[in-house]
Amino acid sequence: QVQLVESGGGLVQAGGSLRLSCAASGLTFSSYAMAWFRQAPGKEREFVAGINKSGRSTTYADSVKGRFTINRDNAKNTVYLQMSTVKPEDTAVYYCAASLKGVFITRVLYDFWGQGTQLTVSS
Repeated sequence: QVQLVESGGGLVQAGGSLRLSCAASGLTFSSYAMAWFRQAPGKEREFVAGINKSGRSTTYADSVKGRFTINRDNAKNTVYLQMSTVKPEDTAVYYCAASLKGVFITRVLYDFWGQGTQLTVSS
């Protein structure tokens, strides 16, 4: 079965950096666009960044543009989210998601989801 397993979350101070990873199995990874979403307590799950299946095209939420970078390694079936200059408002559970249809900010268009990894940013 398809599995998306996130890792790399933790506690980081504001202004710091962290890299999240999402390892995929059970699917043809290079056929899927990948994305990162996040959900803070009491808030809706929101789009953070997305990357097309080749890795040549990326999309970012305005709130993270210039601070976060998404990339992928199709040989390792892994997508990454490099986060820098993190802020307390980045605190959330971060989820990776896979879509055969492409990158969308709408979560219902994604086929598979991971279980999430917690990022906490202290001020």
